Amino acid sequence: MPPNFFEMKKEHVEQIFEEFKNAKILVIGDVMIDCYLTGKVTRISPEAPVPIVNVQSRTYRLGGAANVALNLKSLGADPILCSVIGSDSKAKVFYNLMEDCDLTSDAIVPMYGRRTTIKYRIIGNNCHIVRVDDEKVQSLKEREKRQFLTTVEQIIDHNEIDAVIFEDYDKGLFSKDLISEIINFAHKKNIYVAVDPKEKNFNNYTNVNLFKPNMKEMSKGLHVEDNAELTLEEIHDLAKGFAERQNIDKVMVTMSAKGIAFYDRQNDTFHHQPAFHRRVSDVSGAGDTVISVATLFLLKGHSVEETCLASNLAGGIVCEYVGVVPINIAQLKDEMAKNAPNR
Repeated sequence: MPPNFFEMKKEHVEQIFEEFKNAKILVIGDVMIDCYLTGKVTRISPEAPVPIVNVQSRTYRLGGAANVALNLKSLGADPILCSVIGSDSKAKVFYNLMEDCDLTSDAIVPMYGRRTTIKYRIIGNNCHIVRVDDEKVQSLKEREKRQFLTTVEQIIDHNEIDAVIFEDYDKGLFSKDLISEIINFAHKKNIYVAVDPKEKNFNNYTNVNLFKPNMKEMSKGLHVEDNAELTLEEIHDLAKGFAERQNIDKVMVTMSAKGIAFYDRQNDTFHHQPAFHRRVSDVSGAGDTVISVATLFLLKGHSVEETCLASNLAGGIVCEYVGVVPINIAQLKDEMAKNAPNR
């Protein structure tokens, strides 16, 4: 009687996720609050040619680096979120959300004069009508950098951190010198370092284990035309050249409907994982999910092929939901078992 490959794969997948339990991951990055104002549109405003949304519900969610922490928690890991927020009324909302999600706020640094970012998404008749960003992007002052770096070092010193994830949203937390100091400190502790970059500091990340831009970030960071239709070979060359120049072990480029391109400098190999067909509702937060999954898989020594498969599936799953949501681990396990090749 032939073996039940599906049952074998399910067991293998369960073993993988069992490895993630209690992995302690320090997520350092820009945080924000995502607010969803949902209602009905029945008429157009007499003041301007815009719809009037009669708000029926208001929902607050953790966003930015905080969403990475939520994804890690959903995957079974133990995340510590480290960031700066304002000393304002919205900071209280942020702390309450962290408490509701059972996340520690020990590494959240409130700073006087700073504004806590909140993104309002207005949804009318199930359509995303407009987004309003209430924020003030400002770089940390030198004194604030020292304060934040001290917090990072204390967290690393007092916890057995397995990996650090930089979650950069270009909101002013990171600078070249701060990035360098945190990476150097992590290396001294033999900690795995992963990066989810944005344009401003794209070329300031060196000597890291995993670098995960999306195609738009890669194009801007390497000054490639936004509308350029790059072939996989050209993406391979870009990733390889960047990895060699920046001394990066692995570069993972997410390409939306085209899947994931992955360059492994340690073995000088390139892998492409095609995307799976999805009914996409909202792409918000997909990158947060991908960096969370990829970091855990690579941290635990899983293959590039398995890492890309899991990351691709996970990023696709969260796109099926409206709004920023962490990964549904049960759904991810099921889809991995169904799509993993026979061993």
